[in-house]
Amino acid sequence: MAATLAAALSLFSGCSSGPASTADSAAPGGDSKESLPADGSYAGSAACRECHEVFYERWAPSHHGLAMQPYTDEFASSELTPPSEDLALGGNHFRAEIGPGQGWVLETVDGRAEKHPIAFVLGGKNIYYFLTPMAKGRLQTLPVAFDVHRKEWFDTAASGVRHFPGEEQPADAPIVWTDWQYTFNTACYSCHVSQLAINYDPASDSYHTAWREPGIACETCHGPADKHVKAARTASKDEPMTVLSPNLGVIRVKTMEPGRRSDLCATCHAKMTPLTASFKPGDRFFDHFDLATLEDPDFYPDGRDLGENYTYTTWLMSPCAQSGELDCVHCHTSSGRYRFKDENFNDACMPCHANKVRDPVSHTHHPAGSEASRCISCHMPMTSFARMERSDHSMRPPAPAATEAFKSPNACNSCHRDKSAAWADRYVREWRSRDYQAPILRFGRMVEAARKQDWKHLPEILDYIVSPDRQEIFATSLIRLIAGCPDPKVPPVLLEAMQDPSPLVRSAAAEALQFHLTPAAVDALLRATGDDYRLVRIRAAAGLLEYPRRDLQPADAERLARATDEYLAFIRARPDQWPSHYNVGNYYLAKGDLSKAVDAFEQAIRIEPRAIMPLINASIAHARLGEMKRSEELLRQALRFSPKDAAANFNLGLLEAEQGNAASAEQHLRTALRSNPQMSEAAYNLGLLIARDRLNEAIRLCAKAYHLRPSSKYGYTLAYLFREKGDFESAIRTLSDLIHAQPADADSYLLLADIYARTGRLQDLSRLLEQARSENLGQNVRSRIDAMLQAADRRSRAD
Repeated sequence: MAATLAAALSLFSGCSSGPASTADSAAPGGDSKESLPADGSYAGSAACRECHEVFYERWAPSHHGLAMQPYTDEFASSELTPPSEDLALGGNHFRAEIGPGQGWVLETVDGRAEKHPIAFVLGGKNIYYFLTPMAKGRLQTLPVAFDVHRKEWFDTAASGVRHFPGEEQPADAPIVWTDWQYTFNTACYSCHVSQLAINYDPASDSYHTAWREPGIACETCHGPADKHVKAARTASKDEPMTVLSPNLGVIRVKTMEPGRRSDLCATCHAKMTPLTASFKPGDRFFDHFDLATLEDPDFYPDGRDLGENYTYTTWLMSPCAQSGELDCVHCHTSSGRYRFKDENFNDACMPCHANKVRDPVSHTHHPAGSEASRCISCHMPMTSFARMERSDHSMRPPAPAATEAFKSPNACNSCHRDKSAAWADRYVREWRSRDYQAPILRFGRMVEAARKQDWKHLPEILDYIVSPDRQEIFATSLIRLIAGCPDPKVPPVLLEAMQDPSPLVRSAAAEALQFHLTPAAVDALLRATGDDYRLVRIRAAAGLLEYPRRDLQPADAERLARATDEYLAFIRARPDQWPSHYNVGNYYLAKGDLSKAVDAFEQAIRIEPRAIMPLINASIAHARLGEMKRSEELLRQALRFSPKDAAANFNLGLLEAEQGNAASAEQHLRTALRSNPQMSEAAYNLGLLIARDRLNEAIRLCAKAYHLRPSSKYGYTLAYLFREKGDFESAIRTLSDLIHAQPADADSYLLLADIYARTGRLQDLSRLLEQARSENLGQNVRSRIDAMLQAADRRSRAD
């Protein structure tokens, strides 16, 4: 049974893991008895207050300070409004009861009522979410949330449904509130509490999660402060702290490099994959995290937000951020407040854009003092998802032409909602002689084409990836989207991208090279296992999992072993999440340890039975073990959750074909090809399946497969089918092309020789024999072609 791609799931959306040290306050439902680390390096925010009262008073009521807080009657009376009616969700009714002495969500099912007590409150800038303790130490997000601006209760899950533009993809289905994706311990943990320990026990599938402080506390951004506090308490009032103890370990955000300041904020304000649980203030982001880019469907092709993306990806698209002159704390305080809300609201863009700030009317073509005269109104317009509003941090100018092309939002029509994008486009083109929208449209079209695997734009995509003015996020996105493209022009570009100054770009190129493991690619990946950034080392090691170690030089083997250890630590870091076990399964599958692969995939399935990729790869592992019944069960389980999934249908089609169920095999292979028209394997195998009784369609399918992936196997089969049809000219052209591309392909020589012999083309057959000799194809091949030539010559003389 042929395997479909078994690449590891490399981007798992969610908040970062953050520091995962042990803690002294257990979450409700847990029974942690763990104590603080022996060094007692954290002092707690209350200790900071002794000297920094003013800052403490600003931080404590901020959205950082209150990122998570205990639910109390006082909170409910000051922040919440009692609901006017029940919310009907999935056939059940829910009502928040928040009066004095109350604090629960009442769930009514078939006349039976159950109270879910509210233990903690998350958020508050736009939404308040509520957590309730559940079995095995889980803190679960309740199904009703409170809209801070509208003062109303709403369905948490329904608000998070993405509605894709057009009809390319259906809207998501709401997630049941008891799902793991709404479990605090699993999905949204350390961006709401400080110094968290998840403490998951795989054996009992239970959590003993604990943390030091709710909210984002002082030491989350400034580092452990115990030494600093002790020194301050013993110092005289006249003695400067820096003189007294210059190595106290506390980070001063103002003195950090701009990029490191933004990296610090990005650990919560990014859609990322945690690589470690050990990030500390001052560390580099890409040593501890990977970042989602525009391969993710939560982005429109031009980079605007479609779903929940936080802000760091778009921030890295900003020319202001790329200049190195801007970082997060230029506009925001360390407690998260915006510095320029009042009359000097455009000073955020000073001093770089002083001329525009001083004369906003000339620049904006809107009255001074109006909402449209604010820089952020046009350059950082709001988008809303799940009732949370977020500014576009790419800071690009309004692009209504992108709205027309990709249905993405634009600043003009966010205010002028009664007008069309074409109307807005006419105005911005009148006001600006420079076509600033052209690069946005160009980037978007390349991303859109690559998402669809439409390779007509491939030359432009490849040129862009290695161009000197490439933009980091767009280049990374394109590399990830073309990773599986079979075109021979792709690998040289990936090799060049391995030299890119961006670790994000280099990591994407390293990840893509696993699909193009030429000797040059192996050399590049081996060098990358010693890269300065952990992200690149991990991706390089993942690309070499199946590469034999026995022929490596000692230095290469040592670097690869270290990078592989980092990769294994990464994929094992979150045993409570199914992608961890899925990736471990892929590791063992690559190593040929099928029993361990099965165990890991089956554990991923137990955690998330609807996850399609573990089901498919578990099926592959079982099939290689000869356990065909279990292999089929897993594929059918995948199709129950996703009936049109291309990989599941493809693998089940192969399985049915091997079992002699031709009609069912054909149905599944056709479904796979409809779901993914670029799936060359489906086209090829479907062609083989129907070749006996539908030769013309089989030829069309194999031609499609060969066009999508010009491999010698696909080309040889296509030529063979042409020969069976009697279309010798098409067969000769196909084989000639194959031999030109792969001069040592013996099978192509023999088939072409057979066609020349059948059609009496003795001179062509003679030339082919000489070419076989010059390519040193081996005595057996030369002898067989020579025998064909002699037999054809005898027939010719006899005639």
